[in-house]
Amino acid sequence: MSWIEVVQDMLLAAVPALGFALMFNVPTGVLVNCALLGAGGHALQQLLVHHGVPIEVATLIAASLISFVGVWRAQRLRAHPKVFTVAAVIPMIPGVPLFTALITLQQIYQKGATPELVAQTLNSGLRAFVIVAALAVGLAMPGLVYFRRRPVV
Repeated sequence: MSWIEVVQDMLLAAVPALGFALMFNVPTGVLVNCALLGAGGHALQQLLVHHGVPIEVATLIAASLISFVGVWRAQRLRAHPKVFTVAAVIPMIPGVPLFTALITLQQIYQKGATPELVAQTLNSGLRAFVIVAALAVGLAMPGLVYFRRRPVV
């Protein structure tokens, strides 16, 4: 993956993060932070996947980094952390596996169930579920690490 592809990926990932932030009336002063976090998180996820890390683990790492940086930026800008983090993880939502699962479900409905279609539906659906779970755990990571009232041990 060349640096041009990384920059292109970052620019394309900033668009949905910025759009999601605009849709939920995020203050204009923090829109750049949402776009930067979305771009950086998606680029990190794609770089990790390019270097052989499974996409589920790469998503967890990228979402965790977004969440920690978002909490740090929110404290500096006196904003709620979810303003940054939720918009920034939107580019990492697994659209292709979800779409594939839905298309194969439609094919099962039209043509009947074959072992190949059922296997592809389950594979795509479970992959999408695990990626979304990784996003959720990654978003909750600062709360699990920093904002605990009781010690872990």
